[in-house]
This record gives sequence, C-alpha cells and structure tokens, in this order.
Amino acid sequence: MSANLTRKVYDERLRTLSEGSVNVNFNAFIDIKWDDPEFAVDTSDPRWVLTSADALGAHPWYQEQPLETQIRIGIWRWAVIAKVGMQFENLLMRGALDYIYQLGNQNPEFRYLTHEITEETHHTQMFQELVNRTGVNTAGGKRWFRQLSRVLPLFGSLYPEAFFTGILAGEEPIDHLQKGALRSGEPVHPLPQRIMQIHIAEEARHISFAHEFLRLRVPNYGKARRGALSVLFPVIMRVLCDVIMIPDRKSAAEVGIPAWVIKDVFWKSEAGEKMLRNLFSDVRMLAEDIGLMNKVSRSVWRALRIDGRPARFRGEPAVHAD
Repeated sequence: MSANLTRKVYDERLRTLSEGSVNVNFNAFIDIKWDDPEFAVDTSDPRWVLTSADALGAHPWYQEQPLETQIRIGIWRWAVIAKVGMQFENLLMRGALDYIYQLGNQNPEFRYLTHEITEETHHTQMFQELVNRTGVNTAGGKRWFRQLSRVLPLFGSLYPEAFFTGILAGEEPIDHLQKGALRSGEPVHPLPQRIMQIHIAEEARHISFAHEFLRLRVPNYGKARRGALSVLFPVIMRVLCDVIMIPDRKSAAEVGIPAWVIKDVFWKSEAGEKMLRNLFSDVRMLAEDIGLMNKVSRSVWRALRIDGRPARFRGEPAVHAD
C-alpha cells in the first residue's frame, strides 16, 4: 500500500481539476461539425471499418467479411457503444448529484463534481446524436442493466466507494477502447474520431477524480469495510465492463454476427482474453496502492480472468501490458 493521500493534497488536486474544467471544455453542438459533409454517415465509407484495436474488429471472422458488411457492422458497433455510453454517463450524473446533495459547505468536491456533471451532459448529447445520425435502433445496455440503473445512483450517497468504483468500471473500458482506436494508426471516420478526442480529453479528469476519491478514503477504512470492498472491487469491474463492451447477441444477430463470434471475441479467444486483462491494468495498480489486493481478492481477480501485472503508470499503453 502506498502512502495515504492527505486531505490537503486531495483538495489541491480537486482545485486543479476544477480549473482544468474551466480552461478546457467542449460543447457537443459547437465543437462537433455535425452537418459538415465530411462528418456524414455514409454506408459506403470504408473509414467505418472497425480498427484492430476493437476486439471485434481484430477477429478473423470480421476481417473475412465483404467491405460493405464490415462497414455496416462498424456503424452498428459505434452506435451500440455510444448508446451504452450515454446510459452509463446518465447513471453517473444521477449518482454524482445524489452524492453532492449531502456535502457540507466549503467542500471542493461540490465544485469539481458539478463541473464533471456539466461535461457528462455534453457527452450524453454527443453520444445520443451519434446514435441518431447512424439510424441504428439500439436499446444500448442489456435489459437488467437498464432496469437496475434506476436505483444504482443511490449508491452515490449510501455506498460512495462502491459507486465510484463502478464509475471507473464503466469509464476505463471505454477510455481503453477509444485510445486504442486512435493509437492504432488505422483510418477512423471523422465523426467518432472527434467524439473520441473530446471524450478522452475530459474523461481523463473524471478518471483522475475517481482514483483520487478512492485513494483518500479506502486506506482509512476499517479492516471489515476494506475487506468487503476488496472483493467487490473486481466483481464490479468485470460486471460493468461486460455491460459496456459486450453487445446483446440478439442485436448482433440482426446485423449478421453469429453468436459464436460474440462468444469468441468476448472473451474466449486468446486475443479477447488478452484485451480483457489489458482493460484493467490501471485499476489493478490502484487496487494495489490502496490496499485492496489480498489473498482472497487476488483469487477473485483471477477467477474473473482480469488479473495480471498492474500498470506502471496511469494510461500505460496496453501493448506493454502482460
């Protein structure tokens, strides 16, 4: 376990994050040229083909399909991820509002989180507008997630360490996928590319806050509370990762993707299994630093197939992970 984060240092970091939100921010309908012909959703545009950074895009079955099929599936994939992303960001906003409602005066968390909520509002707008522009009629997350998301925001005040763990569980996979696509060097359509650039820039602050929130609190918890979170932590990570990353098989079948391909990609194949582990290198580092790695919790990480070497630093490219 690393040295505990002090409240003074924590507050200073929150002020820095808040100033960052003031100095660098985006508007979904000003900073994206939705009506630029270059941003149009053209079903013959090969830039919609998924990059190899996407587990589905890297799968041999996908790569063997005709170009028009790859484009159609690529558009569908971006739309599904955007819809689930919108739903997750909506959940985050409601939980954050629930959390800050009970904060006392002079607490810098109030200012920072209201900045984050404002930014997430624009993220939900750009995600939903992308879905609308593609014309893909997707429900987004699985039904159980959509129903449960009505009550999950209550954890913002009732069990904040679990809530902000869940925030990381949703943000880290999307961030990993988007950075992978941009780093791949492969062509990406300018519309999702611009959305990813905005999302990555602002999401870096959101991920930083969740890390700092847990670094401040968790090391000071009693043995029982920290022990419970140590087991819940990898479970929350894996469950919400699957919600974000794995498309509904019925929806996939409608665009011609066989069920065995979805099963192989998420996460049965060697490439899929490696990607699953790579998604969590940053949070494994966090868990090590705040005392959430122990004999019992390590066995849970291993059973869920998300164990592995922790990142050496936040944002370490996955290519260097085991």
